[in-house]
Amino acid sequence: RGRRRALPTTGGEPAGIGPELCARLAERDWPLRPVVLGDIDLLRERGVAVVDTDDLARDVVQPGGPALTEIQTAFGHDLVAADGQLKRDALAAIVFADAAAREKLEAILHPRIQQRWQTQLQTWRDQGRAVAAVIIPLLFETRAESGFDVVVCVACLPATQRERLTARGWTSGHIEQRLAAQMSVVEKMARAHRVVWSEGTRAIHGRQWDRILGGR
Repeated sequence: RGRRRALPTTGGEPAGIGPELCARLAERDWPLRPVVLGDIDLLRERGVAVVDTDDLARDVVQPGGPALTEIQTAFGHDLVAADGQLKRDALAAIVFADAAAREKLEAILHPRIQQRWQTQLQTWRDQGRAVAAVIIPLLFETRAESGFDVVVCVACLPATQRERLTARGWTSGHIEQRLAAQMSVVEKMARAHRVVWSEGTRAIHGRQWDRILGGR
């Protein structure tokens, strides 16, 4: 009987690095492994089904949903634009400057996001998917790694991380706020079972994933 794998991802991607992978290797289970945000296409090219929790985070705050209503109640109705969409930048300015506010927002979003990726994994399991990946930038911070046996951290040099974020239009202040709100990449690398180094070319990334996926 072939083993089925799921890949949860986390790391510093929201901070310009990449995600981690987690995999449960027991044949009787459906293992979960991690993935890198910049490498999602590489994974899909290799037949890996991928769900990105950043996409799920946007889905759960769509107009008319209970999460958006809770955010309005907690942080103010002025955070919703005339078209009903959440003003994400305005909310980010609040929560990354206030740890208590950030915890309040996480309590609203994280359970809903987790429920969605767990549902997606179950769907893939029912479909008989051989491998699946979940991109979870805050894997360790949300303690989601407890459901996985192997964690792979995708990392790069601090200077490269800042270059990538600056290229996305982030100011130095925004970068420092986001990094301060996350576990350090060094600690994530230490806690991970394997590391994918994202400084190289796309071909090098692909070879790293081939080695990881080849162990399934």
